[in-house]
Amino acid sequence: MSSDNRRSKTTPSPSGNSAKPKSKYRHTKGKSDQRKKTSPRVKRVSLADRKIVLFNKPFDVLSQFTDGDGRQTLADFIDVKEVYAAGRLDRDSEGLLLLTNDGILQAKLTQPNSKSPKTYWVQVEGAPTEEDLDKLRHGVQLKDGNTLPATVQIMPEPQVWPRNPPVRFRAAIPTTWLSITIIEGRNRQVRRMTANIGFPTLRLIRYSIGQYSLGDLANGQWKFAN
Repeated sequence: MSSDNRRSKTTPSPSGNSAKPKSKYRHTKGKSDQRKKTSPRVKRVSLADRKIVLFNKPFDVLSQFTDGDGRQTLADFIDVKEVYAAGRLDRDSEGLLLLTNDGILQAKLTQPNSKSPKTYWVQVEGAPTEEDLDKLRHGVQLKDGNTLPATVQIMPEPQVWPRNPPVRFRAAIPTTWLSITIIEGRNRQVRRMTANIGFPTLRLIRYSIGQYSLGDLANGQWKFAN
């Protein structure tokens, strides 16, 4: 027998049948099945069992209940069980954080396509003009794409709690308070927006999420929403 014939001969399987090549689609199917198994499920609760907690988060507190580095977390302030933050508020930001045990509500407030409005009180360095603010009202170009139009107004300095530690000001440069409402939730979006137009954020307080607002809730305190 020639070497060519030996190479082309099919080796029989132990059952006597010729071995069949593996399907090129099997691996892909496995990945698809794995994705389906690991997809998170939205927790549904009845209206009677639903919990909504409004928390006025202080500066330098993490928006989570545990931390391995000894930093302050939600567990230092909130003793309600089985509630989770609907979205995040950066460690260096303050104000309204909403927690709930209702996965449907949580998704409604945090998913990009829900477009739930979030209003922030923002102290910026400098004195932006209406022309400057119009850039935010029309949308600005960030590294992760254009922002959607924001509602922006200059506002009087709000009567809020002192920050600990205090904000560091430069004596020769004025500051301005802005009310900024967005319907997105990108990472550090408001800070990046004000920096984009040349006015860095010094202090950021979230005042409202959708229909929920801080009202007269003291810093570091929480309450159940009505």
